[in-house]
Amino acid sequence: MMSHQDESQRAVRASRRAARRMWIGAGALTALLAAVVASAQDGSSAPQAPPSAPDGGAPRAPAPSQKDDDARGGSDARSQPRSLFNGRSLEGWRVFVPDNADASKTFTVRDGVLVCSGAPAGYIATTDEFESFELELEWRFDAEKGAGNSGVLLRVDEKDQVWPRSIEAQLHSGNAGDIWNIGEVPMKADPSRTEGRRTRKMASSSEKPLGEWNRYRITLDGGKLELRVNGVLQNEAEECEVRKGRIALQSEGAYIEFRNISIRPIGGKR
Repeated sequence: MMSHQDESQRAVRASRRAARRMWIGAGALTALLAAVVASAQDGSSAPQAPPSAPDGGAPRAPAPSQKDDDARGGSDARSQPRSLFNGRSLEGWRVFVPDNADASKTFTVRDGVLVCSGAPAGYIATTDEFESFELELEWRFDAEKGAGNSGVLLRVDEKDQVWPRSIEAQLHSGNAGDIWNIGEVPMKADPSRTEGRRTRKMASSSEKPLGEWNRYRITLDGGKLELRVNGVLQNEAEECEVRKGRIALQSEGAYIEFRNISIRPIGGKR
């Protein structure tokens, strides 16, 4: 049988063990609180491991922050494409035809399409000016009326005249993708394909049959120009004069329709 003295000693030892456990726990809590306070003071936080890929592969890099995106210009509203033609009216455009001719007979809007009668010669130009941009549009000639001629004029000069100083992305049937230099605009193109003001396209025609819609993608970034017809790179030029100017669609003797005209302003001089 355990004596009263043994029971007392056992109780004392148990009490000491409990005290040590409480002291260790308190010490750990104190250290943890100190770490939290220090972290709050220097604004740092414990590093976190990058999230694992859904398939268990290599960890993914953290998604870029809004601040990082802004630094790269990715969220810049100016880099977003915007429509130049609303499909309802000529808002944002101004028609030029010589001799005070009736402009309403040259350019009209019908069923969401910008329609050009082709007469008299002239153009419809944006009221805004642009320097560097990616321009996309669709066009087609009427199969019953036959092949025709027109053009997309870039960096159009302020002075209105039938053929204003500008760079033309050709729309003449079978020759879409040619470059025409109107008004001796400084630029460099492949001399082997250049004759006078015209620089012929690089490949055979990539246009669709008459009556079908074609797509132009025109990139004019600083001094560099690229023309793509239905996805095919057809022409390019370098060291084009860099300045702001209007964008215009020509009336040049043929019935032609346009739609889905949009522009995305891009970087500066190059």
